[in-house]
Amino acid sequence: MKQNSAVSRYPDVKKITSQLDELIQKPIYTVSPEALEKYETEYFGEKCIKSKAMIDEAKKLIPGGVQHNLAFNHPFPLVFEKAEGCYLYDIDGNRYYDFLQAGGPTVLGSNPPQVREKVIQLLNECGPSTGLFHEYEYKLAKKISDCMPSVEMIRMLGSGTEACMAAIRVARLATKKKNIIKMGGAYHGWSDQLAYGIRIPGSKWTQAHGVPKYIFKHTQEFFPNDLNDLEKKLKRNKRHGGTAAVLIEPVGPESGTRPLDFDFNKGVEELCRKYDALLIFDEVVTGFRMGMGGAQEYFGVSPDLTVFGKVIAGGYPSAGGLGGKKEVMKYLSAGISGEAKHKKALVGGTMAANPLSCLAGYYTICEMERTDAAGKAAEFGDKLVDGLQGLIEKYDLPFVAFNQGSICHLETVGTMHFSIDWSKPWKIPNVLDQTSLRKREMEHMGAAYMAEGIVTLAGSRLYTSAAYEDSMLPDILERFDHVFQTIVQKS
Repeated sequence: MKQNSAVSRYPDVKKITSQLDELIQKPIYTVSPEALEKYETEYFGEKCIKSKAMIDEAKKLIPGGVQHNLAFNHPFPLVFEKAEGCYLYDIDGNRYYDFLQAGGPTVLGSNPPQVREKVIQLLNECGPSTGLFHEYEYKLAKKISDCMPSVEMIRMLGSGTEACMAAIRVARLATKKKNIIKMGGAYHGWSDQLAYGIRIPGSKWTQAHGVPKYIFKHTQEFFPNDLNDLEKKLKRNKRHGGTAAVLIEPVGPESGTRPLDFDFNKGVEELCRKYDALLIFDEVVTGFRMGMGGAQEYFGVSPDLTVFGKVIAGGYPSAGGLGGKKEVMKYLSAGISGEAKHKKALVGGTMAANPLSCLAGYYTICEMERTDAAGKAAEFGDKLVDGLQGLIEKYDLPFVAFNQGSICHLETVGTMHFSIDWSKPWKIPNVLDQTSLRKREMEHMGAAYMAEGIVTLAGSRLYTSAAYEDSMLPDILERFDHVFQTIVQKS
């Protein structure tokens, strides 16, 4: 384990991949229709009445009734009004263990008072935004740079999506090349070009609804964990204008749902150097969650650009940033001056780097460092996954549980493990049908967990935080046990 890393053990990727390969070849095991109906009637129907009424009204004004994809749940989204530590509370007064953690950034736990008090003070004195420079822009930038040596400079942006967009523009300016290669199945936000190969490796444009195909002329994907496939793409691009950058999630697509070999990132870095391409690490989830030095320190890699997300604003709004080496980041200089000797990337954001987000991010990272929050979250993640594996064995289920520190996975149907092979086009319809069917069962499993007082990400991913204590684990596992008791093979 690296000096500042929070991850004490790394999954046996070959073993996990083999288990996931087997999982998607087997029939679907999911919550029984009788148990699902009981959850729908006795929990959602009787204990979530206020949520149901509010969502019914919201659907009249908001498409689907909610504003964020993470909020979609079967049989209807719940309305939450309080977040504290490792707990969430809905509008009906029900309490839940929070393993969504706002999509990953709240490593300290939700709404920590040490940060909240500083935010309130700033709101009383300055307000959330002035449009001008604030001292915490510098303090946050310095703190991030001190933690991650490859981040010699950083530019705050409004979101991880914006940071990924900026990374591509900067890479193209810095290299004078156009082609971008991303890892198939990875999620780098919802911008046009990066919607290519999203969620399912090999999916190309098929999941990018609303985006014209010509947008992807200079975007390519390679298969996860396959250095040979990446080198083929790099070699081909060398004959056609070169590659500006390779963009990856360092633990694997979708926050490591399809995990990568430990040495894979180092191999990608070596290929980037060999073919004069920049290496972009998307650390929206792993940054400060795998340790203060991020995934790049853990894997011993020095990326040219690093994408940050929610954590660098402490979970507060306007949460994104792009950091990197000076010779690359110079293409991101802000202001309206025409003195620069090089072109500047078209990047903006009125609310980016506002005082509120910078202050919250600074004190969040300081508190994480002071308390070893990432280490505590990862330690609980290890224990949670060990407990889930014990339940899987108890009920002889084909489920797969593994983790990369505090990023935990509970794969019950393997939706994200499918891929598309365009050399066998007759198999593509079956893959798309299977992923749709299994996604529906993910929703049913997620509903069962929710009814047992456990909030997950899509029923298959769980983020732990430093707010969790060992004394909570037996109760948490008992709730999972209640769901596992109801599992049957889908007919």
